[in-house]
Parts: sequence; structure tokens; C-alpha cells
Amino acid sequence: MDTHRRAHRQSLYRPIDPYTTGMLDVGDGHILYYEECGRADGVPVIGLHGGPGGGASPAMRRFFDPTRYRIILFDQRGCGRSHPYSSLHANTTAHLVSDMEKLRTHLGVDRWLVFGGSWGVTLALSYARQHADHVLAMVLRGIFLCTQKELNWFYRDGANILFPDAWANFVEPLSVQEREDVLGSYYARMQVDNVDARRRDVLAWAAWESALISMSARLDGPAPDPYRADALSRIETHYFAHRGFLEQDGALLDAAKSFTHLPATLVQGRYDMVTPVRAAWELAKAWPNAHLDIVPDAGHAAGEPGIIDALVRATDAYARRFG
Repeated sequence: MDTHRRAHRQSLYRPIDPYTTGMLDVGDGHILYYEECGRADGVPVIGLHGGPGGGASPAMRRFFDPTRYRIILFDQRGCGRSHPYSSLHANTTAHLVSDMEKLRTHLGVDRWLVFGGSWGVTLALSYARQHADHVLAMVLRGIFLCTQKELNWFYRDGANILFPDAWANFVEPLSVQEREDVLGSYYARMQVDNVDARRRDVLAWAAWESALISMSARLDGPAPDPYRADALSRIETHYFAHRGFLEQDGALLDAAKSFTHLPATLVQGRYDMVTPVRAAWELAKAWPNAHLDIVPDAGHAAGEPGIIDALVRATDAYARRFG
């Protein structure tokens, strides 16, 4: 099946019975939204959204055949339909990993396929190094290891060389002094309690990412949704200013040695400007059981035809293997 036919097939997918939603109290004042659809006795798969702070989109369901998968999605702390919204309190990678385990136990899942994109990759790898015994396999898209060099590429020196016009818009709200540390400066600005007072900053932060996310992204595209942008921008700056709350730079690449027995498919756009291909290449080299699929005509977005095709081929293959 060619790329466009496969993309079309997936666009027609709809959740089938049973389709349920729920709220799970995970402590620290956080209550998480989750949903299930597909086949009740299908291969369990947990979908990890990006950002952090992006929230789970219904479009994430399209990557899984609902007649073969039990599809589980949830909104991570502080975003989407979880409460409290845009909260940074008790919101770290360790908390999110713990939340995944609580959700797995709550739903009675023994082992599941872990599927994630961008920040979802960081979270998936963080989960696997602690709970590999509950992972069937992984499908990861837009590889992001939350290293200093990746953060520097996107927020200091790298992407701004290729997109000086979008970068100019991004840093325009900042003073000359603040531009010496764009990430740190935006993080400080996001601490303002008043939502209206920080709106210009959260929109500028979200617009920078939107401008580079796909091969067809445009500077004059639709403005980010202010509500979604607030959680995305606050939580991203919170995590990135703390280097993903990882104990050392490069921790996830080192940790891959502890779960190299797990099968994995890594899907990476050749022209990904948000998370460049180098991290995917390095991870594949460190993980003998991981297959790297570099899509030649794609960027970072999950919705690009070549990315959809590669992800669907991967999940179909694992459904046959584990179903």
C-alpha cells in the first residue's frame, strides 16, 4: 500500500466499542484524563504525546488498527483534559513515569507497546529503563533525547540559522540581554501567575515550534491556540530549563544499554528541524534491536504522509507479532 493510500486509510479510522474515558487521581493534586478505544482484548498500546504539555490528540488513534489494538491515550500532568491545567507543581519526568505505571495497573495491563513522538520518546525511554519488564516493544517518532546539544540546536544555535525570519519573531519579545539565554529567559517569563500577562510570551514560544514542525509549515499559518499554547509553553520551558529532569546529559542514550533486548522501530524525518536525525542515528547505533526508518521527504510532524506510512507499517507489524 503506497503512502497516500495508507494515510487515507488511517484517516478513516474511528474508535469502536468499547470506547471509554476516565479520570485517574495520581496524587500531588493531579488528576489525569485517559481514554481507551479499539479491541478490548487487543494488543495494549500506550500513546505518549509530545511537548511536554501538548496533550493527547484524537489523531493519535490513526496509527493503530482498532480491530487489533487496545488503544490507550492519556494527557500528561498539567495539560489537555488533565487537572490542574498548566500546573508545574510536582511535574517532572519521574512523576510522569510513575503516572504511567499507575495507569497500567489501574487498567489491568501486564505488558504494552509503548508509542511516543518527540517528547513522548524521552518519556518512553525514561519509562523503559525502569519498567522494561512491562514493555512489549517500542515505536518512537522524531527522536528526542533531551540532551544539551539538542536544546542548543533549537533554542540557541542551529535552527535559527536556517529560519532567521521565524527566529526574529520568536525573540522579538525579549530584551537584548534576555536573548543571551532564550530558553532561560522564556522560562522566567512563564512563571508569571497571570494568564493574560504571559499570553504574548506563550504564543511566541508556541509559534516558533509551529513554524518548523513540518515540511509545509509557514510563518503566516494559523496562530497557535492560546489555551493549548499556555500549557505547552509553560511545561516545555519548565522541563527544558531542567534538562528533562534527567540525572546527567546523555542519560537516555546510556540507559538504552539496559533494554536493548526490546524490539523497537525508530521513525525519523530526514528534514526534521525540531529534533534532527543525529539523535535517532545515535540511538539506533546503541540499540541493536532497534530498526531506524528515515523518511526521506518528511520533517517532524506526525501527520506528514511518509511519517504516517512508516508508523502504521510498524504498528501493523507488531500487531501481527504480538496479537
